[in-house]
Amino acid sequence: MTHYNSTWIGSMMNIVESNDPTLVGRTGLVLDETKNTLVMLEKDSQIRIGKASIKFTLDNSDVVVQGALVGQRPEDRTNRKYRMA
Repeated sequence: MTHYNSTWIGSMMNIVESNDPTLVGRTGLVLDETKNTLVMLEKDSQIRIGKASIKFTLDNSDVVVQGALVGQRPEDRTNRKYRMA
């Protein structure tokens, strides 16, 4: 099972690339996931981030997840097959 197919809620997320430079380097716990957004708990505040504009890692892995490729509901994403180039 890849990071693209696993459940992300409860995982630590680190944003490594974004269209918004203020998001790069932010780390937190994934609280919720919708089709287009992720909700992350950073320190004591919740941040809603659009998936399409970020690339991130989960649980300190080396695999970078491209948010633009996972713009579907979480229950559909876990069953989908992804082709990696």
